Amino acid sequence: MHRIYEISARLTESLNAPLHRYLYDNIAWDDRLIMIKGARGVGKTTMMLQRCRANGNTGIYASLDQLFFNDYTIVDLADYHYKHGGTHLYLDEAHLYPRANWEQELKNIYDSYPGLHIVVTGSSLLHLNSKVADLSRRVAVYDLRGLSFREYLNFTGHYDFKPITLIDMLCNHHALARTMAAQCRVIADYERYLERGYYPFFMDSSDLTYSQRVERIVLSVIDIDIPAIAPIEYETQLKLKKLLVVLAEQVPFVPNMTKLSRDIAVTRNQLMKYFGLLNDGAILRTLTGTTTQPKSSAKPGKILFDNPSVMQALGISHKTGTLRESFVASMLSIAGRLTAAEEGDFMLDHKYLFEVGGKNKGYRQIADKPDSYVLADNIEIGFGNKIPIWLPGFLY
Repeated sequence: MHRIYEISARLTESLNAPLHRYLYDNIAWDDRLIMIKGARGVGKTTMMLQRCRANGNTGIYASLDQLFFNDYTIVDLADYHYKHGGTHLYLDEAHLYPRANWEQELKNIYDSYPGLHIVVTGSSLLHLNSKVADLSRRVAVYDLRGLSFREYLNFTGHYDFKPITLIDMLCNHHALARTMAAQCRVIADYERYLERGYYPFFMDSSDLTYSQRVERIVLSVIDIDIPAIAPIEYETQLKLKKLLVVLAEQVPFVPNMTKLSRDIAVTRNQLMKYFGLLNDGAILRTLTGTTTQPKSSAKPGKILFDNPSVMQALGISHKTGTLRESFVASMLSIAGRLTAAEEGDFMLDHKYLFEVGGKNKGYRQIADKPDSYVLADNIEIGFGNKIPIWLPGFLY
């Protein structure tokens, strides 16, 4: 038991992360049971350690994949911590807990130790989604995304840019962009963000090691996270990797399910399952069409990679159009339900239509459409309904 305390103390004392992510101040830390979901590498562990350090000696951090939990349970740790004056328990990597009933143990702790506050994270979105219902009304759930462009600027340039709302971006983009562009070289910074800005560990990585770490994230999702929550065989893992290779040559596109199934040597139903797993693991972003119900079994309306850093790591950053759409989708999706558009590129909440392109992109494809906008690359300040492509990066 003391080994857990030693590791927790060493990690919190050595933590060198003075800046907080956007979500940190939005979490009601006084709640007794908190779940933070998110993809690998987006900073959940760092956020947890920051909060644990703020609790001093009354908080303890433990990763649930430690060998300690082969012999002891979460309840054992909670009981010992509570009886020795502890008030906060920070549990990382729930999906790697060697027992299958971590959600039941959390419920038992919540009910039996009224003075104990618990924060739990996990990297597999699909797995945690399936457990939220079991925890019922006890848990407050939050989603942590990768760095926004706004956060990247604040972290690298010591700025204090604040988030903007969707309506501000659509109605006041000219004034907003002018103010922001006056403080930094926004186009150059945006291009650097596309290369290595989505995952916070860029701050302690070279260009080469950053791409290598992102590639390891992709492989870990397929080799560790997905098998931890879905009964898949090694052959399926290989097919998931093959699917990424095939998609790298084609996205963004409306998939030909028959051809793709043949290329991967799987059935259509298996292919749909693969899309779901890679979407929930934040490797791909599958968008339904505007007329497709969210839970429909129909094929995706558009397939993208989840964020530009994944594209960089997979060696497909030369596809400028795809890179732009990946960035826009990763930033816009926080503002509402994003779908593939029949005319234009994206529809937000069945109302706002967006076309993505270069600085000379016109309105031809979305002419006469209400609430339609062009997100244009390589411009600092927009005009009319043409908005700089980097501005959605300030939505969170």
